[in-house]
Amino acid sequence: MANVKELKKRIKSTKGTLKITAAMKLVSAAKLNRAQQAIQSSRPFATELEDSIKTISALVQNYSHKYLENNESKYEVLLVISSDKGLCGGYNSNLAKPVREFCKERGENLKVFFIGKKVRELIQKEVNVGKTFTFKKSEPAFDEIQKVGKELAELFTSGEVGKVHIAYNVFESAISTIPTIKQVLPMTMDNSVKEELKEKFPFDFKYDPSPEVILDELIPEAYTSALWTAQLDAIAAEYGSRMTAMDNAVRNCKDAIRTLTLKMNKLRQAAITTELIEVVSGAESLNG
Repeated sequence: MANVKELKKRIKSTKGTLKITAAMKLVSAAKLNRAQQAIQSSRPFATELEDSIKTISALVQNYSHKYLENNESKYEVLLVISSDKGLCGGYNSNLAKPVREFCKERGENLKVFFIGKKVRELIQKEVNVGKTFTFKKSEPAFDEIQKVGKELAELFTSGEVGKVHIAYNVFESAISTIPTIKQVLPMTMDNSVKEELKEKFPFDFKYDPSPEVILDELIPEAYTSALWTAQLDAIAAEYGSRMTAMDNAVRNCKDAIRTLTLKMNKLRQAAITTELIEVVSGAESLNG
């Protein structure tokens, strides 16, 4: 059974942990606010851009683009966006589960690239590991993500791979993230969707410049925007998960300190009571 001295050491240690977790919670909350604003301002642009491309490409006849065309390659690439640091709850492990299942379905034809090392460490023995992208800072800049996108797009346009996918956590709130795997190349559209758009817009638009010129500019932009939005989602989800995890840690530390303090006080009271009994017993024996 622990004595008072040992309990004091444990309380002191737990208070130190409390200070660290409380500081990490505050830092994550501040970073989450900035990341949340970034993803909320980026999503509408990416969504509207994707919708515009779908509408124009569905209405324009005999148009083709290298990002829209399927190729004969049976090989595929998956880019997994995770974190470089831990202490963020189930952020990485929840993403690793669907990635594992996806890799099992695709087999040896799938090569996995990584941004962030945590999911790579969890699944590297189970998958065909490709390149891990690193950046100057913990949060990559837009031009760095653009370079990653170009490298993956070159694999697709050269015919080396037939499909490019990305896996990341979609940010919904500080306590809710959704692991998602999304195909970004080729940017295909079902015939049913095309028919719906043609019915929705049963008239010809007048374009200036021509629709071919517009699509040639917008399609690469939409591809890069999809990668950038995924990265922003992943960053916001990471900070939200870390803030929630640290909030739980702070609460657990406070509960542990309260429990240990109560236990220490009980031991102290028991020791004082024992000493009083001994003093009283000694005095009575002398008087008797």
